[in-house]
Amino acid sequence: MNIKALFTSFKKTDFYSKINLHIHSNFSDGKENFDALVEQAKNLNMKHIAITDHNCILGHKKTKYKNDPILITGIEFDCIYKMSLLHILGYGIDIENEKINALCAKNEKEQKNDLIRLFKSRHPKQVIDAIHSAGGIAVLAHPCCCNVFNLDNFVKHLINFGLDGIETIYPYDRFRGVVKFSSRKLPFKLAEKYNLIQTGGSDEHDKLITY
Repeated sequence: MNIKALFTSFKKTDFYSKINLHIHSNFSDGKENFDALVEQAKNLNMKHIAITDHNCILGHKKTKYKNDPILITGIEFDCIYKMSLLHILGYGIDIENEKINALCAKNEKEQKNDLIRLFKSRHPKQVIDAIHSAGGIAVLAHPCCCNVFNLDNFVKHLINFGLDGIETIYPYDRFRGVVKFSSRKLPFKLAEKYNLIQTGGSDEHDKLITY
């Protein structure tokens, strides 16, 4: 699968019904079983989902749907750069890649506990390099939540590290309705300005795949 070609073929309207590229299972801080999420997506006649557990690819290693085209391999790494917390999504990765596995959580707390994840945050360049070495693409998750005064400049730094895309379509509920440092229109503008791949997902942590 050419992951970059696949992602650039997606339309904005696809992310509201057919495609969800940001879902968490109970291997990290989600509530639902990994395979149950895949089965739910299949019952909803979705085209593609990516389960992107925090610092963890155990679900992708253990799932019975490993070769099902609906499921795109994914992970969400906790990172810190210039005193800002950020999350880098990796898509289309080889789950046996040594660099990816070396960066993955070493225990369940590093997958599920917010405070421990914070102290175990990685440098984005290290993460992006590992994603690329595993044949994947690196995407900045929920960019408006990055606590920076100049998101444009921040994204430029990440592009210099090799960033491929930016999440432009995601919900502004829960804490994101309050903790938001940039206009929700800005990621779209940055994607066009820097020719970044645009992705979308619900950042689902509950039992139902919704938007």
